[in-house]
Amino acid sequence: MNQDIDAASPKYLRGRYAIVGVGETEYTRGSGCTTRALGTRAVRAAIEDAGLTPADVDGMLSYSYNDSTPSPVIAGDLGIRLNFHMDVYGGGSSTEALVGIAIGVIEAGMCKTVVIYRAMNGFSQVRIGGTGSRGAQAGLSGDSLFTRGIGLMSAGQMFCQSFMRHMYDYGTTPEQVAHVKVIHSEHASNNPKAYYRKRVTVEDVLASRMIVKPLHLLDCCVETDNGTAIVVTRIDRARDCRHVPAVIQSVVGRCMKPRGDMHYQSGPISTVAGAYAKDILWPNAGVGPEDIDITGSYDAFTFTTLLQLEDYGFCRKGEGGDYVSNGTMRLGGRRPNNTSGGHLCEGYTHGIAMVIENVRQLRHDVDDSCPPGPDGRRQHTYDYREGGCRQVKDAELTANMGWAHPGMGSAMVMARGA
Repeated sequence: MNQDIDAASPKYLRGRYAIVGVGETEYTRGSGCTTRALGTRAVRAAIEDAGLTPADVDGMLSYSYNDSTPSPVIAGDLGIRLNFHMDVYGGGSSTEALVGIAIGVIEAGMCKTVVIYRAMNGFSQVRIGGTGSRGAQAGLSGDSLFTRGIGLMSAGQMFCQSFMRHMYDYGTTPEQVAHVKVIHSEHASNNPKAYYRKRVTVEDVLASRMIVKPLHLLDCCVETDNGTAIVVTRIDRARDCRHVPAVIQSVVGRCMKPRGDMHYQSGPISTVAGAYAKDILWPNAGVGPEDIDITGSYDAFTFTTLLQLEDYGFCRKGEGGDYVSNGTMRLGGRRPNNTSGGHLCEGYTHGIAMVIENVRQLRHDVDDSCPPGPDGRRQHTYDYREGGCRQVKDAELTANMGWAHPGMGSAMVMARGA
């Protein structure tokens, strides 16, 4: 780190914090347990993965759309005494934003080590489309009079205008975008914990039933029940933890277009918040898109991956269709994306699982089917055929892109620690 950097500059924080532990439950449909149980299991697993104990943790952050359990409850179940906690309302743009908050509260001396978690019964309770045992109870009031009242009930219904406009403006085809699902399914086939592990073809995607134009069923993410967690602390403490740390280089939290509630009223509707976030992300990280080895895009839909990769600068605007279909994102390609299978195949976790995956990639110990060596670590073959490896060789830099909707997003760059 450059010691001459002003402590008031965001660049001052580059390399000073790291993710040192990750944990998750099984990705299921019908967990049969509460979000409290899911959250407790995930947090415990993340702490153990870091080589820490509950006594080492004194901060906790979580996020939910009313389907989680508050931090003090999870902390109490694990015997953690908190010096700081916060439970925020939000979805897919939350993970990276909360990493930024964790850095801030540790930097302020409010606590030393923070766990961030997401616990959700995303299939059996609150579903994306507004259905499920609890979602069905929602009525029409407040802002929902503008959205639900005119049929904008699900994420697909609310986002599809941006997707259609991109197709109109740039000639992007459903066949090109279907490759996102195809490639993520290839990666998931090498992920023993993915909910959907079957590889699919472009023809399979286009033949699946239409949900809302231009989204077919296989353009949409899987809904699952699960808990997920990560542990954030200072780099000096990180070096004493169990694994090579994933060192945080830059964070953008919930960056927005000028009108976050009605993003289509400001600028092209096929431009997403990443167009603004990139001007924070890359200068603070000291790297650019061309330096990144692995991307983790928020793939609620195949199209969200395309729009994010364009607006964060991995390709020029309008060239996303080619980028996602020319093999760049595939394992063995120039810049693999969502090597776990992502939301389209592994499970739906509001973004945190893609951070977990990239942490493991940077540690060079992705949990695939490669055999363990004498030291217990997997001996990665870099053979990406079905059922094989998904570790990217010599992974050093990753970028995660979170998504709430086209008008709001978060992002983070991480590097492999020493």
